[in-house]
Amino acid sequence: MTTMKEIARRTGVSISTVSLVLNDRDAGRVKPKTAVHVRRIAKELGYQPNPLARSLRTSKTRILGFISEEIATTPYAGGMILGAQDAASRLGYVMLTVNTEGIASADDEIAALRRYGVDGFVYAKMFNCLTSVPSSLTSLPFVLADAQDEEHRSPSITPDEIQIGYDATRRLITAGCSRIAYIGSLDPMLAQGQRLVGHLQALKDAGLDLGPGMQINVSGNEAALAAIDRLIESEHPDGFFCFNDARAMQLYLCAARHGLHIGEDISVVGVDNHRVFAETLSPRLTSVELPHYEMGFWAVSKLVSLIERQNPPKAVLPPPGRDTAPLPSFESVPAKIHCRLIEKESVQSGGF
Repeated sequence: MTTMKEIARRTGVSISTVSLVLNDRDAGRVKPKTAVHVRRIAKELGYQPNPLARSLRTSKTRILGFISEEIATTPYAGGMILGAQDAASRLGYVMLTVNTEGIASADDEIAALRRYGVDGFVYAKMFNCLTSVPSSLTSLPFVLADAQDEEHRSPSITPDEIQIGYDATRRLITAGCSRIAYIGSLDPMLAQGQRLVGHLQALKDAGLDLGPGMQINVSGNEAALAAIDRLIESEHPDGFFCFNDARAMQLYLCAARHGLHIGEDISVVGVDNHRVFAETLSPRLTSVELPHYEMGFWAVSKLVSLIERQNPPKAVLPPPGRDTAPLPSFESVPAKIHCRLIEKESVQSGGF
C-alpha cells in the first residue's frame, strides 16, 4: 500500500506538503505546479487514502445512511438505491442502507446509524408522498427522496407528477386522439391528483373539453375491469392515459374483450415503464419512466453538498453511458424531475 512518505520521496517534497495536497488543503499553501506533480505521482503509485485516518482527522466518517420504507424489498424502486450508491461512490463515500416500517422504526434505525458516526441521511419513500420528518433527523444533514415534507421546506426530490400527466396526454393528442380517457387509481396518492391535473391541462391547451365521464378511478380487482368496460362502451375513447402500467394492463384485457387493437384502434400510455409489464404486454406499452435511479443519485449528491458545504458537489452527473432523465438544480426546494416518455408500440403512428 502506497504511503505519503513514498510519494514525498518520489516528488522531493515534505510529507506535510503531500498531506496538504492529497487532503485538498493546498490552495494558497502549495505552489500549483507542485500540487499537480504530487497528484500525478500519487495516481501513478496507486495511492488510496485511509478512510479511518481521515475520519479521525476531520471528524467525518464519509459514511451516509439510506433509510428506506420498503424500497429495499420492492422491484419498483430498487433503482433508487443503485443511483444513491453510484453517487456516493463517485463522491468518495460509502452508504449503509436500512429498511423501516414507519416513523417509529425509522427513529430506531437512525439512532443505530448515528452510533456509527454517519455524516448525513437520505430518507426515502416507496412512492411520492407528503411525510413527517423523523425528529431524530433534524440535527444532521438529510434529504428526502420520492417524498416532500408537509411544509415543503426540507431538501427533497420527486417526479414532476403534473408534467407526467401533461406529457402522456400530449403524446396521445399528437397521435391524433381526440377522445382521451383517464384511468386513475382509487388509492388516495399524491401522484393520482397531480397526474390528473396535468392530463386536464393538456386537454385544455388542445381545446378538448371532454367532461368528467372520461375519467374513472379503479382498483386492481374485477370491478375495475367492469368499470373500464363501461367506459369503453359509453364514451368510445380513442386514447387512454393510465395512472400506471398496472391500470394499462387492465385496459389491454378490456380492449381484447371489445375486439379493439392497441396501437391501431386505440392508443395507450402508462406510467412506470415497469419491467414486468414492459416484457409481458403486446404490443409493448408506451410509458413514462419514473426516475428512481435519478432520485437516488440526486439525493446523495445534494446530501454531500450539504455535508461539505459546497454547491454543487464534485460529481453531479450519473456515470457516462447511462441514459437518464436530466437532473434538476441543486438549488430547487423541493426539486422535481421531468420524467422521460419511453416510446413503444401502443400509440398510433399517425396523427398531426
